[in-house]
Amino acid sequence: MKRVFTHARAWLAIGLVLVIAACGRPAEETAHYDTIIRGGTVYDGSGAAPVHADVGVRGDRIAYIGDLTDAKADTVVDATGMAVSPGFINMLSWATDSLVTDGRGLSDVVQGVTLEVFGEGWSMGPLSDAVKAQYQQKISATPDPYTVSWTGFGDYMGMLEQKGISPNVASFVGATTVRMNHVGAANRAPTEDELKAMQAEVDTAMQEGALGLGTSLIYAPAFYAKTDELVALSKVAAARGGRYISHMRNEGGQLLEALDELITIAREAGIPAEIYHLKAAGKDNWGKLDTLIERVEAARAEGLDISADMYSYTAGATGLDAAMPPWVQEGGYQDWAARLKDPAIRERLKLEMTTPSDEWENLMLAAGPEGVLLPYFQNPDLKHYAGMTLAEVAAEMRTTPAEAAMDLVIADGTRVSAIYFLMSEDNVKKKIRLPWVAFGSDAGAYDPERAKAWGGTHPRTYGNVARLLGHYVRDEKVIPLEDAIHRLSGLPATRLKLRERGFLHAGYYADIVVFDPATIADHATFEDPHQLSTGVNAVFVNGQQVLKDGQHTGATPGRFVHGPGWTGWEKE
Repeated sequence: MKRVFTHARAWLAIGLVLVIAACGRPAEETAHYDTIIRGGTVYDGSGAAPVHADVGVRGDRIAYIGDLTDAKADTVVDATGMAVSPGFINMLSWATDSLVTDGRGLSDVVQGVTLEVFGEGWSMGPLSDAVKAQYQQKISATPDPYTVSWTGFGDYMGMLEQKGISPNVASFVGATTVRMNHVGAANRAPTEDELKAMQAEVDTAMQEGALGLGTSLIYAPAFYAKTDELVALSKVAAARGGRYISHMRNEGGQLLEALDELITIAREAGIPAEIYHLKAAGKDNWGKLDTLIERVEAARAEGLDISADMYSYTAGATGLDAAMPPWVQEGGYQDWAARLKDPAIRERLKLEMTTPSDEWENLMLAAGPEGVLLPYFQNPDLKHYAGMTLAEVAAEMRTTPAEAAMDLVIADGTRVSAIYFLMSEDNVKKKIRLPWVAFGSDAGAYDPERAKAWGGTHPRTYGNVARLLGHYVRDEKVIPLEDAIHRLSGLPATRLKLRERGFLHAGYYADIVVFDPATIADHATFEDPHQLSTGVNAVFVNGQQVLKDGQHTGATPGRFVHGPGWTGWEKE
């Protein structure tokens, strides 16, 4: 009996050891997941050094990060040799139209972008009846028309989510939009009642989930807004926890004065402020970047939250409206085009377009006519000019570049797309090194097969993130990979006050990218822009896989990501 009892005690002891050992291991290590991303090098988005770990996903959330060797999953992604990171945030996206007609957002998703942020001056709501009609007319004339079926800021964002989109979306409310709703395209200050109505629209948009207030001050009619108007609108956004973000009034000859205005708005409105696509435009202004950096860092040391974003190219892209003074554009396109037909106005414009001025920013003068590339025309009769510079078009027309620009705007029925070569490569690298700079493409998100039929575009549409991670991080070693990932994910998420996004943490939304740091690359060029980037293997948005083995799965799990003032937070 004693021997039996001893053996029983021995087996009991062994059993206790096994139980204790099992209990000592986290249950998550042997649990079941919807997806396990196994064997990758995990960058959590904080900028910290990476770790070798597995990532387990359940539903729309990250459930566990660690050793999941013994765990099971419905889907297993082999990430051996790959980087696993939070989804990338495109701080300046113009996918507002492209996601309506094609919700996949292909050119961005294949680069790992999981959140598109809109609102550079213009937002897709709120729209007055007049502005809605104008926008419908504009969209109906494009190669990919659609019906403008919404009115409010939140209506548009909710419509995207309901129709089905692959990336998440968020937006600032546009100061230009609310100005047009109440002042139109007139060059004047709003009345007291108009300003109150504009403030009310900003407040409503903030409650509907806007991130803050966005401006684009080189363009008419945004140019007509004075600093006090912007402060008044920014105070409303600040009261709801929002941010002010701006394409500043000038990025060239008056760059430092424009920065002073942004800092003044931040200080007087009590609001964090961000510079859209930071640059010193035009060779004569390249040296001003150092002074701008000093002033931003002095403001930050003072306690102001000043930041910036950028794209990873030396050329910008906008329209030929940026080659003409704002006064000629008052009233909108029809009034602008009518003035361009007036011989007296044309003579005045020829002088102003070729003379340096402190009153407005002239990108044609900054780039030179030979540095203005015309990638696309809406009028079929002008398409033979696509891919030529303004100087080349002017030579073929046997006229001056200024007159050619006027004639093209009249003939195309649009502001005419233009790519301006403005920045230095050294300055691009200098900006990438700044710890307070995030990244944005300033472009839409397209399927190249669909988009190439329309004409050319800026290669940033297809390569902004991949160019950063491939060319500047891997090849040029400008910054470490963990820093680049932080500034594509955790930094902007924190800056925008996004809840439970931007980092690989248990409990956070499962926006995840799996990519090969050794092969990620952009392929789009100015000559042949419609080429997708490569090197991203898998992308998950809210836990659903939208990219598998580099190919889009067709999944559309994207959501409207709300800003800090959203009233719905109270219900969550």
